Amino acid sequence: MTEVISVRFRSGCKTYYFNPGQLHIEAGQDVIVETAQGAEYVTCTEGNHPVEDHQVVEPLRRVLRLATENDRRSLQLAREKEKDAFAVCQKKIAQHGLEMKLVRVECSFDGNKILFFFTADGRVDFRELVKDLASAFHARIELRQIGVRDEAKMLGGLGICGRPFCCSQFMDDFIPVSIKMAKTQNLSLNPTKISGTCGRLMCCLKYEQDAYEDAVRRMPKNESFVQTPDGPGNVSAVNLLKEQVTVRLDSQPDAPRCYHNCEVCVLRNGKGSRDGIQVPQERPARLVVEEEPEEFPAVVSDFRFTPPEPMSAASGEKKEGERPSRSRRRRGGRGRGGEERSAEKKPAPQAEQPEKQPRPEKPRPPRRRGGKKPEGAGAAPAAQQPKTQQPKPQPQPGTGEPAAAKKSRHRGGRRHNRRGGAGGSGKTEA
Repeated sequence: MTEVISVRFRSGCKTYYFNPGQLHIEAGQDVIVETAQGAEYVTCTEGNHPVEDHQVVEPLRRVLRLATENDRRSLQLAREKEKDAFAVCQKKIAQHGLEMKLVRVECSFDGNKILFFFTADGRVDFRELVKDLASAFHARIELRQIGVRDEAKMLGGLGICGRPFCCSQFMDDFIPVSIKMAKTQNLSLNPTKISGTCGRLMCCLKYEQDAYEDAVRRMPKNESFVQTPDGPGNVSAVNLLKEQVTVRLDSQPDAPRCYHNCEVCVLRNGKGSRDGIQVPQERPARLVVEEEPEEFPAVVSDFRFTPPEPMSAASGEKKEGERPSRSRRRRGGRGRGGEERSAEKKPAPQAEQPEKQPRPEKPRPPRRRGGKKPEGAGAAPAAQQPKTQQPKPQPQPGTGEPAAAKKSRHRGGRRHNRRGGAGGSGKTEA
């Protein structure tokens, strides 16, 4: 075990171990440490604490002293020198016509070295630029080319999530990110949506990659043949976050249904033929979600409804505790004297009347077919009119039948003659 302190340099998220020696340093204090580039002004992030020997990188540098007021004034002069060096370097770059972008300037604590960070698309010949800067500042000049990710880490800013850049807040090193992670997480492959401010893929794609890979191993793939509580079908969509699958059932292909991963049984994972696959008769059980108990139980009231006592139909009197009906209140009127007015409006009892004798029924005239009124309609009925005797028809001499019957037979014979043929050749029956 080795006792060390953890320190962090300016604009950096990575911590380094230093040997405190005989000093007792607490977190938040400023100290002067020894580095390969000379003395540096740093801030302690964690005080004296032991660590394993394999975690220490040899050689372990030591802490020179705690920062004093003179050290703080020297640091302030170095910051002002950095601003002047940045403006001078930009002018020199424009004069030489170099295709490079100056990002940052850092000046050492003792002022003997100035470091320039820049970005460029390719290699840049900056030998003449270094000579001009050395003659202007009379110090050791170093130009270092960095990438766009390092530029975003140095400058800082806000991401599309609204929070500061992860690389400038807590990330020690850059983690590799690939487009395969975006495909695994079912994200849009639009570069503007999965890229950060630096123009590269967002570092946060790596944070949940392990959880997505674990879900992919447990979930069926698209077009898999599965058995559901409602029958067999093919998987049309997979939701890794909710662990749900959308299945097109063979019985209802136009109405896909959504099931939880534990409700389906995978018969064939991925695309392929169904030949030789035996569909089990027992279907998976449907997931039943138990309802959570109510946070506040229902309040049971002690109120009990007591129905009113019925009124006797024979007497018509209101029993004790009964409220009069609405019709009775209307008859009684509102206000005082309602009972007196209702008593006045009661009808007086009527005397008994003799029973009425039933009227005799009048005979109705006989009806005829065709709806025609009988002759003499409106006159007295036939029962009241006197009956007259009509003379009976007398038989014709020489024949044994009346004249009316002979006439009708003669007419019938004539009709028969007309039907039998033209010219009246038909004969009548004797």
